[in-house]
Amino acid sequence: MLTRADIGVIGGSGLYSLLDDAEEIQLATPYGPPSDVVTVGRIGSRSVAFIPRHGRDHRFPPHRIPYRANLWALRSLGVRQVLAPSAVGSLRAEHGPGAIVIPDQLVDRTSGRVQTYYDAGGAVHVSFSDPYCPSGRAVAVEAARSGGWETVDGGTLVVIEGPRFSTRAESRWFASNGWTIVGMTGFPESILARELALCYTSLSLVTDHDAGVEAGEGVTHEEVLKFFAQNVTRMRTLVADTVEALPTERTCSCGSALEGLKLPFELP
Repeated sequence: MLTRADIGVIGGSGLYSLLDDAEEIQLATPYGPPSDVVTVGRIGSRSVAFIPRHGRDHRFPPHRIPYRANLWALRSLGVRQVLAPSAVGSLRAEHGPGAIVIPDQLVDRTSGRVQTYYDAGGAVHVSFSDPYCPSGRAVAVEAARSGGWETVDGGTLVVIEGPRFSTRAESRWFASNGWTIVGMTGFPESILARELALCYTSLSLVTDHDAGVEAGEGVTHEEVLKFFAQNVTRMRTLVADTVEALPTERTCSCGSALEGLKLPFELP
């Protein structure tokens, strides 16, 4: 029986299960229950905890996902490195459906989402200049390239509130700023991971060109899910390959993100 895990995977739209022969764990957190039961199992020699971001029945829209509960639950199981597969739209004509983007920057265009654990008991200011784990990114890029994916190393993910998609004007504006992909769930997930001193790496699967891109005609939710479903087996393989290649000892700065800060409570 596994009750702890080293690596966490938060599955996005279309990736509702990952582990075979896994144990299901019901967890309570100070922020309510996570999106679904947490499954804990093994990928190779690594112990892994998996949470479907939207729930297995996709009951949580992007702005209602219990982000704080999800990350807290993973840390309470011992997770220190998190992989975050997701479906995104491309803002670049050269990066079409089927590309894997491993972003290195993020722009938050959400509104109203709780984006911190430290909202009482004194101000805690956490560095977020580089949102993603450099070690995790390097491993993910190599795994994607080895798996035959069209791989984009770096780029900016702009996170919109949803659940609606962008207008053409918004999409053109995002692209004019030099941003690469657009999604709905990469924030506050990433900052909450940083506030728990977790490594966080995004594996962004392009499912469509966004509406303002020259090649884009707009997209529906059904089309996104259909495309992801067509690639879910490959995506599961990419996640597994990345999990197995992640370092067993962290040497990045993610684990020291809270050093010198006075926290209002103890972390799990």
